[in-house]
Order: sequence, then C-alpha cells, then structure tokens
Amino acid sequence: MTEIDPYEEVRKKLSIGPLQAPKHEKIYELLRIFWDEKTIELLSYFPQVGKLIKVSELEEKTDFSRKEIKRMLRKAVKKKTIHKSGSEYGLSPLLPGVFEAYFITRQDSEENLKKAAEIYRYLFKNMIEPPVIEKDFELFRPLLPIDSKEKLIKIDKTVDSSSKILPYELVEDIINKNDTFAVIPCQCRLVGELSGEPCEIAPSDMGCLVSGIGAKALSGFGYARSLNKEEAIQYLKETEKAGLVHIASNSYGGEHLHFICNCCPCHCGALKPSKDLRFNIVRPSNFKPNIDLNECKRCKLCLEKCPMDSISYDENDDRMIINNELCIGCGICASNCQQNAISMEKIDNFIPPKVRKIGNKTFLEHLTDLLM
Repeated sequence: MTEIDPYEEVRKKLSIGPLQAPKHEKIYELLRIFWDEKTIELLSYFPQVGKLIKVSELEEKTDFSRKEIKRMLRKAVKKKTIHKSGSEYGLSPLLPGVFEAYFITRQDSEENLKKAAEIYRYLFKNMIEPPVIEKDFELFRPLLPIDSKEKLIKIDKTVDSSSKILPYELVEDIINKNDTFAVIPCQCRLVGELSGEPCEIAPSDMGCLVSGIGAKALSGFGYARSLNKEEAIQYLKETEKAGLVHIASNSYGGEHLHFICNCCPCHCGALKPSKDLRFNIVRPSNFKPNIDLNECKRCKLCLEKCPMDSISYDENDDRMIINNELCIGCGICASNCQQNAISMEKIDNFIPPKVRKIGNKTFLEHLTDLLM
C-alpha cells in the first residue's frame, strides 16, 4: 500500500479558482516552513480551500487528542497559515491570502520568515508551471493618482459622449468615502528586504492603505500605522512621487474603498509578472497618457518613473514616446511631470465586474479571514 504524503495532500487542497499551489519543490519547501509534520498530518484531513471543518470532525478522523488538535490549530491560526471562523477552521490560498497575512503579522520565527521570504521572492521572479496565479486572470487594476480629476484628466472625443469619470477609477474615492485610515507594510517589498534584495524605489514601510473598520482593527492589533484623512492624502501623494502605482481589486462594488496596494514593478507579486512575463494580472485602466510636446522639456523624469518601461526618448525626433502596448494607464508619469505636460485621456469605457471573486470569496475576504 502506497504511503500517503500529507504535504502533497494539503498542496492539492490549496488551489482555488485561478490560484494554484503548483507541484514544485519550492511549494513543498514553503509548506514545510509553515507546518511541521504533525500539523501537516492534521491539515491533510481538512477540506479544500473555501470549506471549513470542526474540531470534533478532526477528532473522529485522526488519532490526535482534542487537546493536541486545539494546540496545533491555535499555533497555525496565530501564524496566519490557516484561518478560524467561529468554531470552525479552514485552509487559505498561499497567494494572495496566507502570503499577505503571514508577513503583515510576522508571528513566526525570524528564521522561518526569512526562509519563506526567499521562496516567495523566487516565485515572483520565476515562471513556474503552472503559475501560482493564472496569467489571464485580471485580479487588479490601477487607480489614477490624487487630484487626477482636477489636474490630469481629459476625455478623448472619440469615446462615447456618455462617458464620464467614474469614482472607482480614482484613488481619491477611498479618501472621499472614509475617515479612518492606516498603513501596513508592503509585504512584497518586505519579502525583498528579508531575502537580501531590497527595493530601490521605496521601503516596505511605504505600504498598503487600509480604511474603515479594517484600519481600526489592524492599528489596534499593532500591525498598522493610523492616519487621519489629511495624512492619508499626503501619504498617497508621497507614494506617487516615489513612483508607486495605486492598485486595487478589479471590481466596482466597493472593495477598492477598503484596501489599496501601492506597488513597485520590481517586487510586486502582481505588477512584476505583468511587466516581466506579460501576465494580465493587472488590467490596464481606461486611461492613457498624452504628452504635450510644446510643454515637454525632455527632462525624462517620466521615463524614469514609468513602472512598465513604456516611455522612451527618440533622439532623432527629440521627443518622448509612449508604447501603449506596455502602458497600464496608471498616471504616475502625469502626476510626476513638473511641467504639467502629460494629461490622462479616457480612451475606453470598460466596466469591471461588481465583485471579483477568487473561488467563493473576494481577495479582501480571503485576507480578512486570516487577519481578523
């Protein structure tokens, strides 16, 4: 009789919808960091991600005592490698999900955090088959910078006359509809720092913006830094000046009002594969930059700031050129142009789904399961 490998059993249960836990040596290494042999044996009796199990059911299925089961579950929940809902427990996706919660809270040993960081960094930098996330799953989208509506946006005359700037297309929507904010460290750049490859654009402390109840809770737990409305506006401006892209869930139902990432192209688990591997994880916005050549001073700051390397300088014609095939319409070039020579034109009317689900839950719900 073939002996069952509990790590393989758990690995197979960690995939949900477009999120995968590929059969790869790095994935097995990651699982061994998260869970020791006894815990993984217990977890092998868990159902697939998205479903829950009770302690009493685990007692019936395993040889562990109730005391042992509760001890192992309590430790795993504290490390944010599984989640608890009422009196039931469940597995969560490795990315996004466990990745964010594990590094936001940092409840594991420094040694394990470093080892896990090195593996996640490897997964972000290398194409493994199947990928951790399906390459055509449009999970995120960029939001235009603060003050875009007043300073940066123009409507293309070729777009349907009914077109208008929609609140969910702008980062200021999170500001306008909330009063409480907090900043949590960027998990992607933290992984770089822990693995000896820090980001040169911004530190991990310049991380995600959370609002509302989530901001209060994470600040209360000591995982986040509280901000008032004015401080949140200033913070977003600082991230834009650094060259970070505001990225939110690719939906319009309100998820973007609670959690926004501020992303770099060198470490972000969504932006980096979108740039380097041509994945479609970050769907371009409905906007594209337009350069006024009469106002442009050829300072090349836009070229330096562009996260997608979509801007170049043509020496023969002495002008900046935008490659619209590479551009994601984030507006970082426009917000950083000191001559105000770049405007953002609305060229499309794509409307995202109201809710973007990964399996049976949204990205934010998967994360909330672990953090709350």
